[in-house]
Amino acid sequence: MSDSNSTATSSSASPIWLYSYIKLRFFNRIRRFLRSKNARKRPTPSDHFDTSSSRPAKVIGNNNEATMAGQVLEKQSGDDHEDDVLGLQRAVKKLHFGVCWEERELAAMEVGTLAKEDVKVRKLVGGLGVIPVLVSMAASEVVARRRAAVSALIELANGTYTNKALMAEAGIFSKLPKDINILDEPTRHQFAELLFLLSSLANTQFPLSSLETLPFLVGIIESGTSSIETKETCLGALYNLSTILDNAGNLVSNGVVEALLNLSSIKELSEKALATLGNLVVTLMGKKAMENSAAVPESLIEILTWEDKPKCQELSSYILMILAHQSSDQRVKMANSGIVPILLEVALLGSSLAQKRALKLLQWFKDERQAKMGPHSGPQTARFAIGSPLGSPVNPREAQQGKKMMKNLVKQSLYKNMEMITRRASASGDSSKLKSLIISTSSKSLPY
Repeated sequence: MSDSNSTATSSSASPIWLYSYIKLRFFNRIRRFLRSKNARKRPTPSDHFDTSSSRPAKVIGNNNEATMAGQVLEKQSGDDHEDDVLGLQRAVKKLHFGVCWEERELAAMEVGTLAKEDVKVRKLVGGLGVIPVLVSMAASEVVARRRAAVSALIELANGTYTNKALMAEAGIFSKLPKDINILDEPTRHQFAELLFLLSSLANTQFPLSSLETLPFLVGIIESGTSSIETKETCLGALYNLSTILDNAGNLVSNGVVEALLNLSSIKELSEKALATLGNLVVTLMGKKAMENSAAVPESLIEILTWEDKPKCQELSSYILMILAHQSSDQRVKMANSGIVPILLEVALLGSSLAQKRALKLLQWFKDERQAKMGPHSGPQTARFAIGSPLGSPVNPREAQQGKKMMKNLVKQSLYKNMEMITRRASASGDSSKLKSLIISTSSKSLPY
């Protein structure tokens, strides 16, 4: 009986001892943080008042006032730091040992407020075991509790690699809602902002899996009820993930390419969508997904006509270059979609980078046309006139006339393209600039 009583007594005392140990460690951390705050360099009167030599009499006369003012400011600063630390102490204690969820929600909001004001508080809170508690609260079905936790996590993740890694280790990605339709727009935006901050881990040595985040991000950008700001934040997260080539397979298999192509037609979102597509098109799976898309190349060619979006023109022309490179089928699709007149316009009116890429594409189309016409163009040897019984050679005069006819056809085609460009430029009120460019540009300088 005595052995059983001692066993029961020790088992009941064990949780009390563990609870006391946790509280002791917590208060020791707070005490060290408070001491580090008080040990900061005290401000001198010269930090707050002008001590320039141009007004020495006034400085000397007000020396006592400056000293007193400095002491008052120092005292106020110390009081503010003590208040912050005491508030943090109370908030962390309630978050760990709160008797009800309402108390923990208020504590999470207070932690987020304090973390927003001081980066040192963010680092300190990360080491007090707060992040796992907030991550578990983020998975709650109670809207207020979930929003308070996610808001605090956003502030803790801002600018601190350690806290981001702690959130990933605590399983924040597995806590994401499976159905975004249950989330209201403010909560969607909060989750999108948190994932954007955590996606920067993709550029570090920390192993960040994209499998758990992609369905949530794709669901938001494909949703018709998500705001432009929320979609733009999700695009930032997808861009960070696309910078790692190993993520290309997961991105393509989750339908990211089609979603990005749809968003690229929206001017407010086009630049970030095209930048992410530019990272994917250099991979084998990404390029194949774009080649098989029904929106390519028409949607990309349409973006080339956006004169008010030069960056979008540059990104679109880059993607078209990658798709057209060493792919005759893609060049045929582009030519059939009317890309050549658009490229001529970009080559004349686009930005410097867009002009270079447009000229490169035009050169490829020109080379391909010459390759197809190879057996029927250029100087021909041993060429005989049709219907000549003796096989007499072609009359040089007739050959010269044929060359002139070809040149006239090329000029007519060029002038027709120029007229089309002029009409478009006139509609946008920039015809004077275009005419000066056309006059100063000879037909020989055009690559196509």
